[in-house]
Amino acid sequence: MTPFDYIRAADPVDAVAQLQAGGTLLAGGTNLIDHLKLGIATPTRLIDISRLPLTNIDELPDGGLRIGAMVRNSDLAANPLIRARFPLVAQALLSGASGQLRNMASTGGNLMQRSRCVYFQNLATPCNKRDPGSGCPAREGFGRHNAIFETGGQCMAVHPSDLCVPLAALDAMVIALGRQGERRIPFADFHRPAGDTPQLDTNLAGDELITAIELPPLPATARSSYRKIRDRASFAFALVSVAAALEIRDGRIQDIRLALGGVAHRPHRARLAEQSLRGARATVQALRDAAEVELAQAQTGHDNGFKLPMLRNAIVAVLAGLAGIDESPAP
Repeated sequence: MTPFDYIRAADPVDAVAQLQAGGTLLAGGTNLIDHLKLGIATPTRLIDISRLPLTNIDELPDGGLRIGAMVRNSDLAANPLIRARFPLVAQALLSGASGQLRNMASTGGNLMQRSRCVYFQNLATPCNKRDPGSGCPAREGFGRHNAIFETGGQCMAVHPSDLCVPLAALDAMVIALGRQGERRIPFADFHRPAGDTPQLDTNLAGDELITAIELPPLPATARSSYRKIRDRASFAFALVSVAAALEIRDGRIQDIRLALGGVAHRPHRARLAEQSLRGARATVQALRDAAEVELAQAQTGHDNGFKLPMLRNAIVAVLAGLAGIDESPAP
Protein backbone atom coordinates (compact mmCIF):
# COMPACT_ATOMS: atom_id res chain seq x y z
CA MET A 1 0.00 0.00 0.00
CA THR A 2 1.25 3.48 -0.88
CA PRO A 3 1.21 5.68 2.25
CA PHE A 4 -0.67 8.98 2.10
CA ASP A 5 -1.71 11.83 4.36
CA TYR A 6 -5.39 12.12 5.24
CA ILE A 7 -6.92 15.56 5.80
CA ARG A 8 -10.55 16.40 6.50
CA ALA A 9 -11.51 19.77 4.99
CA ALA A 10 -13.28 22.08 7.42
CA ASP A 11 -15.22 23.99 4.75
CA PRO A 12 -15.09 24.62 0.97
CA VAL A 13 -12.50 27.41 1.33
CA ASP A 14 -10.28 25.09 3.37
CA ALA A 15 -10.68 22.36 0.76
CA VAL A 16 -9.47 24.74 -1.95
CA ALA A 17 -6.53 25.77 0.21
CA GLN A 18 -5.62 22.12 0.75
CA LEU A 19 -5.86 21.48 -3.00
CA GLN A 20 -3.37 24.26 -3.65
CA ALA A 21 -0.89 22.31 -1.56
CA GLY A 22 -1.50 19.26 -3.75
CA GLY A 23 -3.81 16.36 -3.13
CA THR A 24 -6.79 14.33 -4.28
CA LEU A 25 -10.37 14.96 -3.21
CA LEU A 26 -12.32 12.17 -1.51
CA ALA A 27 -16.10 12.60 -1.65
CA GLY A 28 -18.16 9.39 -1.78
CA GLY A 29 -15.10 7.44 -2.90
CA THR A 30 -17.05 5.08 -5.15
CA ASN A 31 -14.64 5.65 -8.05
CA LEU A 32 -11.47 6.66 -6.22
CA ILE A 33 -11.37 3.65 -3.89
CA ASP A 34 -11.45 1.33 -6.92
CA HIS A 35 -8.51 3.20 -8.42
CA LEU A 36 -6.56 3.08 -5.17
CA LYS A 37 -7.03 -0.70 -5.07
CA LEU A 38 -6.00 -1.10 -8.71
CA GLY A 39 -2.97 1.16 -8.36
CA ILE A 40 -4.26 3.63 -10.94
CA ALA A 41 -4.43 6.42 -8.37
CA THR A 42 -1.48 6.88 -6.01
CA PRO A 43 -2.15 10.15 -4.14
CA THR A 44 0.16 11.33 -1.41
CA ARG A 45 -2.64 13.41 0.19
CA LEU A 46 -6.34 12.64 0.45
CA ILE A 47 -8.59 15.59 1.20
CA ASP A 48 -11.89 14.34 2.65
CA ILE A 49 -14.77 16.61 1.62
CA SER A 50 -17.55 14.16 2.48
CA ARG A 51 -18.79 16.26 5.42
CA LEU A 52 -18.83 19.64 3.69
CA PRO A 53 -22.21 21.44 3.93
CA LEU A 54 -22.96 21.12 0.21
CA THR A 55 -26.05 18.94 0.55
CA ASN A 56 -28.93 21.31 -0.24
CA ILE A 57 -31.28 21.14 -3.21
CA ASP A 58 -32.65 24.67 -3.60
CA GLU A 59 -35.26 26.07 -5.94
CA LEU A 60 -34.06 29.01 -8.03
CA PRO A 61 -36.25 32.05 -8.79
CA ASP A 62 -36.70 31.01 -12.43
CA GLY A 63 -37.90 27.52 -11.52
CA GLY A 64 -34.54 25.84 -11.94
CA LEU A 65 -32.70 23.97 -9.19
CA ARG A 66 -29.32 24.36 -7.49
CA ILE A 67 -27.92 21.02 -6.35
CA GLY A 68 -25.11 20.87 -3.82
CA ALA A 69 -22.08 18.87 -4.92
CA MET A 70 -22.32 16.54 -1.91
CA VAL A 71 -25.96 15.56 -2.46
CA ARG A 72 -25.99 11.77 -2.57
CA ASN A 73 -27.28 10.12 -5.73
CA SER A 74 -30.05 8.35 -3.85
CA ASP A 75 -31.24 11.61 -2.26
CA LEU A 76 -31.20 13.43 -5.59
CA ALA A 77 -33.16 10.68 -7.34
CA ALA A 78 -35.80 10.73 -4.59
CA ASN A 79 -36.17 14.51 -4.40
CA PRO A 80 -39.78 15.53 -5.27
CA LEU A 81 -38.69 18.56 -7.33
CA ILE A 82 -36.28 16.46 -9.39
CA ARG A 83 -38.89 13.77 -9.97
CA ALA A 84 -41.55 16.31 -10.98
CA ARG A 85 -39.49 18.71 -13.10
CA PHE A 86 -36.51 16.64 -14.28
CA PRO A 87 -37.56 12.97 -14.41
CA LEU A 88 -34.72 12.21 -16.84
CA VAL A 89 -32.27 13.03 -14.03
CA ALA A 90 -33.98 10.72 -11.54
CA GLN A 91 -34.21 7.93 -14.12
CA ALA A 92 -30.51 8.25 -14.98
CA LEU A 93 -29.47 8.07 -11.34
CA LEU A 94 -31.64 5.04 -10.62
CA SER A 95 -30.19 3.20 -13.62
CA GLY A 96 -26.64 3.53 -12.28
CA ALA A 97 -24.66 1.33 -9.89
CA SER A 98 -26.50 -0.24 -6.93
CA GLY A 99 -28.58 1.12 -4.09
CA GLN A 100 -25.62 0.89 -1.72
CA LEU A 101 -23.35 2.83 -4.06
CA ARG A 102 -26.02 5.44 -4.78
CA ASN A 103 -26.18 6.05 -1.03
CA MET A 104 -22.49 7.00 -1.11
CA ALA A 105 -21.90 8.53 -4.55
CA SER A 106 -22.06 12.32 -4.75
CA THR A 107 -23.45 14.62 -7.43
CA GLY A 108 -20.13 16.38 -7.91
CA GLY A 109 -18.24 13.09 -7.93
CA ASN A 110 -20.39 11.84 -10.81
CA LEU A 111 -18.97 14.59 -12.99
CA MET A 112 -15.44 13.51 -12.16
CA GLN A 113 -15.82 9.79 -12.93
CA ARG A 114 -12.93 8.31 -14.85
CA SER A 115 -12.97 5.77 -17.66
CA ARG A 116 -14.01 2.15 -17.17
CA CYS A 117 -12.00 1.05 -20.23
CA VAL A 118 -10.42 -2.34 -19.54
CA TYR A 119 -7.03 -1.08 -20.72
CA PHE A 120 -7.15 1.99 -18.46
CA GLN A 121 -7.86 -0.26 -15.48
CA ASN A 122 -5.10 -2.79 -16.28
CA LEU A 123 -1.63 -1.57 -15.31
CA ALA A 124 -0.08 -4.33 -17.44
CA THR A 125 -1.28 -2.69 -20.67
CA PRO A 126 -0.42 0.65 -22.32
CA CYS A 127 -2.99 3.43 -22.03
CA ASN A 128 -2.71 7.03 -23.18
CA LYS A 129 -5.18 8.16 -20.53
CA ARG A 130 -3.21 6.55 -17.70
CA ASP A 131 0.29 6.95 -19.20
CA PRO A 132 0.30 9.64 -21.96
CA GLY A 133 2.14 8.57 -25.09
CA SER A 134 2.12 4.85 -24.31
CA GLY A 135 -0.55 4.00 -26.88
CA CYS A 136 -4.21 2.98 -27.09
CA PRO A 137 -4.58 -0.80 -27.49
CA ALA A 138 -8.38 -0.43 -27.48
CA ARG A 139 -8.23 0.66 -31.13
CA GLU A 140 -7.21 -2.81 -32.29
CA GLY A 141 -8.07 -4.87 -29.22
CA PHE A 142 -11.24 -5.23 -27.18
CA GLY A 143 -13.27 -2.29 -28.43
CA ARG A 144 -16.87 -3.19 -27.67
CA HIS A 145 -17.26 -0.14 -25.44
CA ASN A 146 -15.24 2.23 -27.62
CA ALA A 147 -16.35 5.70 -28.66
CA ILE A 148 -18.05 6.27 -32.00
CA PHE A 149 -18.02 10.10 -31.88
CA GLU A 150 -14.92 12.34 -31.66
CA THR A 151 -12.69 9.34 -32.35
CA GLY A 152 -9.72 11.24 -33.81
CA GLY A 153 -7.88 11.66 -30.51
CA GLN A 154 -5.48 9.42 -28.62
CA CYS A 155 -8.12 7.64 -26.55
CA MET A 156 -11.22 5.62 -27.48
CA ALA A 157 -12.72 5.44 -23.98
CA VAL A 158 -16.24 6.69 -23.31
CA HIS A 159 -17.44 8.73 -20.35
CA PRO A 160 -19.09 6.34 -17.87
CA SER A 161 -21.52 8.58 -15.96
CA ASP A 162 -25.27 8.15 -16.35
CA LEU A 163 -26.06 11.44 -14.63
CA CYS A 164 -23.87 13.49 -16.96
CA VAL A 165 -25.96 12.57 -20.02
CA PRO A 166 -29.16 14.35 -18.86
CA LEU A 167 -27.03 17.19 -17.45
CA ALA A 168 -25.62 17.68 -20.96
CA ALA A 169 -29.11 17.66 -22.46
CA LEU A 170 -30.32 20.21 -19.91
CA ASP A 171 -27.46 22.70 -20.40
CA ALA A 172 -26.57 22.46 -16.73
CA MET A 173 -24.13 24.88 -15.12
CA VAL A 174 -21.24 23.69 -12.95
CA ILE A 175 -20.31 25.97 -10.05
CA ALA A 176 -16.67 25.67 -8.96
CA LEU A 177 -14.72 27.39 -6.21
CA GLY A 178 -11.02 28.13 -6.65
CA ARG A 179 -8.42 30.47 -5.23
CA GLN A 180 -9.70 33.21 -7.56
CA GLY A 181 -13.24 32.77 -6.28
CA GLU A 182 -16.35 31.19 -7.80
CA ARG A 183 -16.48 30.20 -11.47
CA ARG A 184 -19.49 29.16 -13.53
CA ILE A 185 -18.74 26.54 -16.18
CA PRO A 186 -21.35 25.65 -18.84
CA PHE A 187 -21.74 21.89 -18.89
CA ALA A 188 -20.84 21.76 -22.58
CA ASP A 189 -17.40 23.15 -21.66
CA PHE A 190 -16.80 21.06 -18.57
CA HIS A 191 -15.67 17.72 -20.05
CA ARG A 192 -12.93 17.54 -22.67
CA PRO A 193 -12.68 15.56 -25.90
CA ALA A 194 -9.81 13.07 -25.85
CA GLY A 195 -7.66 14.99 -28.34
CA ASP A 196 -3.94 14.91 -27.59
CA THR A 197 -4.43 15.10 -23.81
CA PRO A 198 -6.71 12.17 -22.90
CA GLN A 199 -5.30 12.16 -19.36
CA LEU A 200 -7.31 15.35 -18.76
CA ASP A 201 -11.01 14.51 -18.40
CA THR A 202 -12.32 17.97 -17.55
CA ASN A 203 -11.51 21.67 -17.74
CA LEU A 204 -11.66 22.00 -13.96
CA ALA A 205 -8.49 23.65 -12.62
CA GLY A 206 -6.33 21.67 -10.25
CA ASP A 207 -7.23 23.90 -7.32
CA GLU A 208 -10.97 24.07 -7.99
CA LEU A 209 -13.74 22.34 -6.06
CA ILE A 210 -17.20 21.69 -7.52
CA THR A 211 -19.68 23.18 -5.06
CA ALA A 212 -22.97 22.93 -6.96
CA ILE A 213 -24.74 22.20 -10.23
CA GLU A 214 -27.57 24.36 -11.52
CA LEU A 215 -30.36 23.05 -13.73
CA PRO A 216 -32.20 25.68 -15.81
CA PRO A 217 -35.98 25.19 -15.95
CA LEU A 218 -37.68 23.20 -18.67
CA PRO A 219 -40.92 24.52 -20.19
CA ALA A 220 -43.92 23.44 -18.16
CA THR A 221 -45.26 21.40 -21.07
CA ALA A 222 -41.97 19.60 -21.79
CA ARG A 223 -41.63 15.89 -21.11
CA SER A 224 -38.31 14.17 -20.48
CA SER A 225 -36.87 10.67 -20.22
CA TYR A 226 -33.64 8.67 -19.95
CA ARG A 227 -33.04 5.25 -21.45
CA LYS A 228 -29.99 3.06 -20.88
CA ILE A 229 -29.08 -0.07 -22.80
CA ARG A 230 -26.60 -2.34 -21.06
CA ASP A 231 -25.44 -5.93 -20.86
CA ARG A 232 -27.41 -6.74 -17.71
CA ALA A 233 -30.23 -5.15 -15.79
CA SER A 234 -28.20 -4.05 -12.77
CA PHE A 235 -24.79 -2.60 -12.07
CA ALA A 236 -23.59 -2.27 -15.65
CA PHE A 237 -22.34 0.73 -17.56
CA ALA A 238 -24.18 1.87 -20.66
CA LEU A 239 -23.47 0.42 -24.06
CA VAL A 240 -25.49 3.41 -25.25
CA SER A 241 -27.88 5.75 -23.49
CA VAL A 242 -30.27 8.54 -24.48
CA ALA A 243 -31.46 11.55 -22.48
CA ALA A 244 -34.15 13.71 -24.04
CA ALA A 245 -36.59 16.49 -23.26
CA LEU A 246 -39.32 17.36 -25.74
CA GLU A 247 -41.88 20.14 -26.02
CA ILE A 248 -44.65 19.83 -28.61
CA ARG A 249 -47.33 22.34 -29.54
CA ASP A 250 -50.01 21.75 -32.17
CA GLY A 251 -48.22 18.67 -33.43
CA ARG A 252 -44.89 20.44 -33.97
CA ILE A 253 -41.69 20.16 -31.98
CA GLN A 254 -41.08 23.51 -30.33
CA ASP A 255 -37.98 22.52 -28.39
CA ILE A 256 -35.85 19.43 -28.04
CA ARG A 257 -32.83 18.56 -25.90
CA LEU A 258 -31.01 15.36 -26.82
CA ALA A 259 -27.79 13.89 -25.42
CA LEU A 260 -26.17 10.49 -25.85
CA GLY A 261 -24.03 8.38 -23.52
CA GLY A 262 -21.64 5.49 -24.06
CA VAL A 263 -20.53 6.96 -27.39
CA ALA A 264 -17.79 9.54 -26.76
CA HIS A 265 -15.04 10.65 -24.40
CA ARG A 266 -17.60 13.09 -22.98
CA PRO A 267 -21.41 13.18 -22.99
CA HIS A 268 -22.44 13.78 -26.60
CA ARG A 269 -24.97 16.50 -27.31
CA ALA A 270 -26.89 15.53 -30.46
CA ARG A 271 -27.18 19.04 -31.88
CA LEU A 272 -27.64 18.00 -35.53
CA ALA A 273 -30.62 15.86 -34.60
CA GLU A 274 -32.00 18.72 -32.52
CA GLN A 275 -31.69 21.15 -35.44
CA SER A 276 -33.37 18.66 -37.73
CA LEU A 277 -36.37 18.31 -35.43
CA ARG A 278 -36.91 21.81 -34.10
CA GLY A 279 -40.06 23.14 -35.77
CA ALA A 280 -40.78 19.83 -37.53
CA ARG A 281 -43.97 17.84 -37.24
CA ALA A 282 -43.71 15.10 -34.64
CA THR A 283 -43.79 12.00 -36.82
CA VAL A 284 -41.90 8.73 -36.60
CA GLN A 285 -40.28 9.42 -39.95
CA ALA A 286 -39.01 12.79 -38.75
CA LEU A 287 -37.52 11.12 -35.68
CA ARG A 288 -35.84 8.44 -37.79
CA ASP A 289 -34.45 11.03 -40.19
CA ALA A 290 -33.07 13.09 -37.32
CA ALA A 291 -31.37 10.04 -35.83
CA GLU A 292 -29.75 9.30 -39.19
CA VAL A 293 -28.50 12.87 -39.49
CA GLU A 294 -26.78 12.61 -36.11
CA LEU A 295 -25.39 9.13 -36.62
CA ALA A 296 -23.90 10.05 -39.99
CA GLN A 297 -21.05 11.61 -37.97
CA ALA A 298 -20.27 8.37 -36.15
CA GLN A 299 -17.25 6.19 -36.87
CA THR A 300 -17.38 2.63 -35.63
CA GLY A 301 -14.49 0.22 -35.20
CA HIS A 302 -14.09 -3.51 -35.68
CA ASP A 303 -15.87 -4.39 -32.44
CA ASN A 304 -18.57 -1.77 -31.83
CA GLY A 305 -20.60 -1.47 -35.03
CA PHE A 306 -23.64 -2.74 -33.14
CA LYS A 307 -23.87 0.63 -31.40
CA LEU A 308 -25.24 2.37 -34.50
CA PRO A 309 -28.53 0.43 -34.90
CA MET A 310 -28.85 0.18 -31.12
CA LEU A 311 -28.51 3.94 -30.74
CA ARG A 312 -30.78 4.69 -33.71
CA ASN A 313 -33.55 2.56 -32.24
CA ALA A 314 -33.09 4.03 -28.76
CA ILE A 315 -33.28 7.63 -30.02
CA VAL A 316 -36.47 6.96 -31.95
CA ALA A 317 -38.05 4.98 -29.11
CA VAL A 318 -37.34 7.64 -26.48
CA LEU A 319 -38.52 10.57 -28.62
CA ALA A 320 -41.60 8.71 -29.87
CA GLY A 321 -42.52 7.88 -26.29
CA LEU A 322 -42.22 11.52 -25.26
CA ALA A 323 -44.23 12.62 -28.29
CA GLY A 324 -46.94 10.04 -27.64
CA ILE A 325 -46.69 8.46 -31.09
CA ASP A 326 -46.39 4.82 -32.12
CA GLU A 327 -42.87 4.04 -33.29
CA SER A 328 -43.65 0.54 -34.61
CA PRO A 329 -43.53 0.12 -38.40
CA ALA A 330 -46.79 -0.05 -40.32
CA PRO A 331 -48.05 -3.61 -41.04
